[in-house]
Amino acid sequence: MKAALWYKKNDVRVEEIEEPKVVKGSVKIKVKWCGICGSDLHEYLGGPIFIPVGQPHPLSGTTAPVVLGHEISGEVVEIGEGVSNLKIGDRVIVEPIVACGKCPACLEGKYNLCSSLGFHGLCGSGGGFADYTVFPQEFIHKIPEGMSYEQAALVEPMAVALHSIRVANFKIGDTALVLGSGPIGLATIECLKAAGAKLVIVLQRKSIRQEYAKRAGADFVLDPNEVDIASEVKKLTNGVGVDAAFETTGAKIGFDTGVNSLKFEGTMVVTSIWEDGLNFNPNVLVFTEKKIVGTLAYRHEFEATMAQMNDGRIKADGYITKKIHLDDIVKEGFGTLTGPDKKKHVKILVTPDKSLL
Repeated sequence: MKAALWYKKNDVRVEEIEEPKVVKGSVKIKVKWCGICGSDLHEYLGGPIFIPVGQPHPLSGTTAPVVLGHEISGEVVEIGEGVSNLKIGDRVIVEPIVACGKCPACLEGKYNLCSSLGFHGLCGSGGGFADYTVFPQEFIHKIPEGMSYEQAALVEPMAVALHSIRVANFKIGDTALVLGSGPIGLATIECLKAAGAKLVIVLQRKSIRQEYAKRAGADFVLDPNEVDIASEVKKLTNGVGVDAAFETTGAKIGFDTGVNSLKFEGTMVVTSIWEDGLNFNPNVLVFTEKKIVGTLAYRHEFEATMAQMNDGRIKADGYITKKIHLDDIVKEGFGTLTGPDKKKHVKILVTPDKSLL
C-alpha cells in the first residue's frame, strides 16, 4: 500500500510499504480522510519532536521512518480476535493515543499523560496517511449518523481544544483570550462559545485568519502590530483582564501577551508545541496568583466532541480549506502549509482514494 513516511526534517516521502496486519483486540481501517495537523508541520519543519529517532519508541518498538497522520476517519474492513464492539463496515474515527495502560497516569484514567506516551502517526505504530491502518478497539469511535467522513476527520483537533477548556476549569460566563487562530486556535474559539463564554478575544495579525476567527465566533480580533493587546483586553474587561487565555501560537508574543492579559488568579493554558524555549520571570505569577498550565491532546473527550459537532453546537464551518490525494501530500500539503499561502488554510484533508476527490 502507499503511505507518507517521515524520514527526517524536511524529508517526507510517499512510498509503497506492506499493509498492516490485524492483531488481537484491534481493527483494520480503510482510510477515507486524514487531516494534516500542526504537530505534523512541527515534525516536518523542526523535528524530531515526538518521532523516535535513534532510540526505538518504548511501545511501538520502532524508529523513523514512520507513517504520519493521526486525524483519521475511515471504514472498518477487518476485525481482530476479541473485538466485540465493532464490525466490518462500521464508519469510525481513531483516537490516536498509544499508551501502556499500566503506569500511574494510565491507571488513573489519564492515558494522555502515559509515561511512555506515543501518538499513532508519530511514534511508529502506523498512521493515517496511508491506504490502511490498524489500531486497538478501545481507541476507535463510531461516527454518529449524519456526520460525514470529512467532518469526522475534524474531531481530533476539536477534542484538543475541548480538553484545553476543561483543563482551564472554564465556566459559563467566563471571558477568554485565544492567542492565534490557526486550526487549534479556531477550534478553541468554537469550543469556548459552545461552553458559554461571555467574551472571546483573539490575537491574530492581519490576514484572512482574522475573518476565520470572526466566523468561528470571536467577539473581537486584535492585531498586535496595531494595538497593545494586553491593554485592549483590560479595556474590554472593565480593567480586570480575562479569566482564561489559550496559547496556540508556540511563539513568545503569544505566551507573554497571554500572561499579561489575565486577571488575578486567571489561568493560561498552553496548548501549542514549542520548538524552542523562552525566558520567563515567575514574579508575574507570584504577585497576582496567576496560573500557567500545559495541556496535551485529550482524554475521554471524543464522544462529547462528536455529539457537539453533530448537533451544531460546534459548527466547524469552512474549516476544511483543501482536499488532496495522498500522492500530492508533500507539495500540495506540507508545501502549501509552509509556503506563502499558508495563512489562507485551516485544515487540509488527505485521502488515499482518488474517487473521493
